[in-house]
Amino acid sequence: MTAAEILKDIKNRKYKPLYLLHGEEPYFIDLVSNYIEHSLLPEAEKGFNQTVVYGKDTEIMAVLNAAKRYPMMADYQVVLVKEAQDMKWGKDDDGKKGIDPLLSYLENPLSSTILVFCYKYGKFDKRKKTYKAIEKNGLVFESAPLYDSKIPAWIEGYISDKGYKINAQASAMLSEYLGNDLSKVANELEKLMLNVTAGQEITLKHIQDNIGISKEYNVFELQSALSKKDAYKVNQIINYFEANPKANPIVLVLGNLNNYFSKVLAYHYVKDKSQQNLARELGVNPYFVKDYEQAGRSYSYQKTMQIISYLREYDLKSKGVESNAPHGELMKELMFKILH
Repeated sequence: MTAAEILKDIKNRKYKPLYLLHGEEPYFIDLVSNYIEHSLLPEAEKGFNQTVVYGKDTEIMAVLNAAKRYPMMADYQVVLVKEAQDMKWGKDDDGKKGIDPLLSYLENPLSSTILVFCYKYGKFDKRKKTYKAIEKNGLVFESAPLYDSKIPAWIEGYISDKGYKINAQASAMLSEYLGNDLSKVANELEKLMLNVTAGQEITLKHIQDNIGISKEYNVFELQSALSKKDAYKVNQIINYFEANPKANPIVLVLGNLNNYFSKVLAYHYVKDKSQQNLARELGVNPYFVKDYEQAGRSYSYQKTMQIISYLREYDLKSKGVESNAPHGELMKELMFKILH
């Protein structure tokens, strides 16, 4: 099940006695657990029927004692274990070493208790009996990080659910600048929507005005200028980056360029160069396919390979490996090598 499907069931009062929310992407874990904490029980019932603990500050027996209680003047009680990856889970054994109290409960949980484990920043070991017991008698949700290519579509879906629209270029720019940390992306989107009328389409200008990304001097414009081998425009943008290093750190620019030219390299491998197929193979919005077509014409397969090598070289130099040159100078050197 997806996080949205879990929330839909919870809103429809289709509860499980056990939930294990685990995985490397904390956003979806927080999304589900925050709803359970703040919205599953009415405010009048929370005082007696909701327990929230943190893994590093609690022991498993305290969690079990809470879980075994019956709700007071309510149908359900909630026991929420946050940061469960920091909790000592017990011996996970019901054989020769004796009964494991946790495993014993997980195999026969109270139907009136909703016990939720939030296990962040990693996967719970699926080989453990505790995992299998929760999977059998409750619900296990793995929160996996999204691939970078999926972030623009996620942004568009997030915006749409809030009653707004965003154009493809704006969503792609946000994904490139903010990365795949969904909590960070969602936070920036919420701030952005405060300054845009509901139903209005979010554009690059809104992003420029509210998030601080320049409409004219940004990594997308740099990529576009490079694809056309427009040396004048490239130097304008690099000079702007040099004058505004905090807004355009070299590590971000190099990372974006490496991603861009990796897709240009992939373009050379694609046999069916129809727009639809290129968008699918490169993992980009069809709106941007023309940029990769232009770059593919400007840079041969061999030159693209050389550019990727340059990007790796200058990434090391920017970190002080065999170079103490200022970042602005390094970027100018790199642009010259890419263009010539």
